[in-house]
Amino acid sequence: MKWKKLGKIFDPTQHSLPNDCVLFAQSPQVLLFHDFVRIYFSTRAIDKSNGKYLSHIAYVDMRKNFRDIIGVSDKTVIPLGELGCFDEHGIFPMSVLRHGDIILGYTCGWNRRASVSVDTAVGLAISHDDGLTFERIGNGPVLAASLHEPCLVGDGFVKVVDDVFHMWYIFGTGWKKYAPDAAPDRTYKIGHATSCDGINWVKEESRRIISDRLGQDESQALPTVVEIDGCFHMFFCYRESFDFRKGNGRGYRIGHAWSKDLVSWTRDDEHPQLEGTHGEWDSEMQCYPHVFECDGKVYLLYNGNEFGRYGFGLAVLEV
Repeated sequence: MKWKKLGKIFDPTQHSLPNDCVLFAQSPQVLLFHDFVRIYFSTRAIDKSNGKYLSHIAYVDMRKNFRDIIGVSDKTVIPLGELGCFDEHGIFPMSVLRHGDIILGYTCGWNRRASVSVDTAVGLAISHDDGLTFERIGNGPVLAASLHEPCLVGDGFVKVVDDVFHMWYIFGTGWKKYAPDAAPDRTYKIGHATSCDGINWVKEESRRIISDRLGQDESQALPTVVEIDGCFHMFFCYRESFDFRKGNGRGYRIGHAWSKDLVSWTRDDEHPQLEGTHGEWDSEMQCYPHVFECDGKVYLLYNGNEFGRYGFGLAVLEV
């Protein structure tokens, strides 16, 4: 198997984004319709009180040729959380899936901290209008930090298999200063939880289901799973936990693992492998993958340099 890259398909700098958002179209996630696709993404506005970013969810509608843009949302699909709540300062990403006549949106809420920069948790919102807007089921998360997963639970990707809800998510193993004068950096791994209703979840507490390639300081993010010919394939991104922002070979790249039973996963980043193109928008980084099926083909959306600052691209799997 190998990926055929189709190039960048959405650049936020070429569109007017809602909520005074500037740049960034991170973590693209697909909702399929009969004759078009809706791609949700996280974009950013400036918090006027302190100059920091606030992450919002918007979407772009595209024809299934993934070239023709039908429209871009003129407002964010869900407001940020209330004062002091887990999603007060941002939502990034949001995983969507159809369930009966509603659409479930699993959000990753961000809130700022004092001793470290941020903490996260997974929330649930529901859409009754075909994904135009979402409403929280409550102000708290459905999956959050626990005894052996002390921080940074997020990036939930949900898939229903044999009437069971499966969530692959990330959890933080802790924060660490890698230099005396540096801000703390975080490390996180991929975990797994199941549910009978999509609301109440049982974790496989602290089990790291994907092996490390870069050592114990490898951070793994944004898992996404697809079934191909009876085998489950997970794509995710991984990087070093510190000194990863400058495009020096320590930043995000796409990883891969496969499983026959959704329990044991075999890591195999080389088959298929997605690499950046020298001098292009994804030359220094490939991150935040989302894999999906459309009209008999398997596609992968992903972000490139600077964590998706200038949009996302697409690749198709050649079998």
